[in-house]
Amino acid sequence: MNRTLTRTALAAALALPLAACSSTGGKSTSTITVLAAASLTDVFKQAGAAYEKEHPGTEVKFSFAGSQELAAQVRQGAPADALVTADTKTMDDLKAQTGTPAVIAKNRLTIATAPHNPRHVQGLTDLSQSGLKVVLAAPEVPAGRYSKKILDQQHLSVKPVSQEPSVRAVLSKVSLGEADAGIVYVTDATAAKGKVDTVTIPDAQNAVASYPAATLKNSKNTKAAEDFVKWLSSAEARKLLASAGFQKP
Repeated sequence: MNRTLTRTALAAALALPLAACSSTGGKSTSTITVLAAASLTDVFKQAGAAYEKEHPGTEVKFSFAGSQELAAQVRQGAPADALVTADTKTMDDLKAQTGTPAVIAKNRLTIATAPHNPRHVQGLTDLSQSGLKVVLAAPEVPAGRYSKKILDQQHLSVKPVSQEPSVRAVLSKVSLGEADAGIVYVTDATAAKGKVDTVTIPDAQNAVASYPAATLKNSKNTKAAEDFVKWLSSAEARKLLASAGFQKP
């Protein structure tokens, strides 16, 4: 798993564009590259468009992956300007490479099932049933750690048919019918409405995921990166995050 993640991180790092300033048609354009957790894919595409509209001349490019893959890219010096992870642990482990982080949103977990829940999953306990194909995020992934935490708290032993490199990969397995159920973020399930059904995990059994954002010290466009990270805590950004199902920080 570690070798696979490293190769993925290296490939992604080589593909990332350099943050730079260029001139197009006489106008100066500033480009910032943001490494962001996979669970932010849909909402950050909207946020990027909103930010560019508010800040003419600034282009925001995203690279989405599991937080552990993003961390590997940062450690290897990937050309990027800002980082947003799905947990504080990953960000804290990178404090030598980042500015001061700020939590921009929170999330919770839910159980995703095939449409109409054909296996009649009712809660976490059912995930330990023999014959049920369950898929989870890998332990290195924040969603995987959160999932393990809540299953351990309920003293449940779940043997997944696969452990995926991101929460979006878990969702994909369920939506494609390759698994009967999986644990994903509420926001991922919301984005896949119609492709999966959900089973609510009570707050008392759930875990809260925090999303910190920070600039990267090796940024080639520090001011633009700082402005974007600051904007992620603005009223407009929080409105977009809330509409996608994220909770306030």
